[in-house]
Amino acid sequence: MSQPVPPQSGNPFGTADAPYAPTPPAAPVRDNAVLGIVVAVVAALVGAGAYGALSGSIEREIGYAAIGVGFLIGFAAAKAGGRNAALPFVSAVLALPAVYLGQLIAGAVIITKSTDVAFTEVFIDHFDALTKAWSESADVMSYLFLAIGAVAAFGAAKKVVS
Repeated sequence: MSQPVPPQSGNPFGTADAPYAPTPPAAPVRDNAVLGIVVAVVAALVGAGAYGALSGSIEREIGYAAIGVGFLIGFAAAKAGGRNAALPFVSAVLALPAVYLGQLIAGAVIITKSTDVAFTEVFIDHFDALTKAWSESADVMSYLFLAIGAVAAFGAAKKVVS
């Protein structure tokens, strides 16, 4: 039977045979792609709403907000889904419609501010006119923000799990 190491050694857990405490077991590896995708979809909807509300309230598009939407989606997917290799790609794909939806929400907020029409009426009842107005007014920056959101989502999902 081994003798305990005297307390003055500084290691109260050690013994003469094993002077160091055992290392704790490794944390289990998360790899739940379905959970990651579900959380990413929720994050995409939340991010689109926030992006649209912010852009609509100041009546201009913000590149950092598109980055934020993408980062939110990628971060949430990777945190919930773990090291699944598909999650960065899914995050990037989900960021595209999220930023687009945010831009549509911004357009509806701007129309609501300048008229007496309710937001739900503009966004739901006249969605076809809203998308047509977006496609007619979209410029290079609108498409660039879509790409920026996708790149940020991919990067965030890759960085969180590494």
